[in-house]
Amino acid sequence: MKGKEDHHMGMSEKIRILLIKRGNITQAELAKRLDTTPQNLNDKLRRDNFTEKDLQAIAKALDCTFTASFTMNDTGETI
Repeated sequence: MKGKEDHHMGMSEKIRILLIKRGNITQAELAKRLDTTPQNLNDKLRRDNFTEKDLQAIAKALDCTFTASFTMNDTGETI
């Protein structure tokens, strides 16, 4: 069941978990690493509104890999 819940977790929640797992990095520190303002990052987290480019930058800043893809259910092909 936990896996299913994780699947529906918003990006903002995933980012907050990563910040904790990376040693309690603050949102302000992440904003600095992203060369943006804490207010701008906070707004995106509040709206849970990130572009794929944003997510790639966050992944890089937190030493992670972000992958976004579609998998066709009938063939298993990933695009």
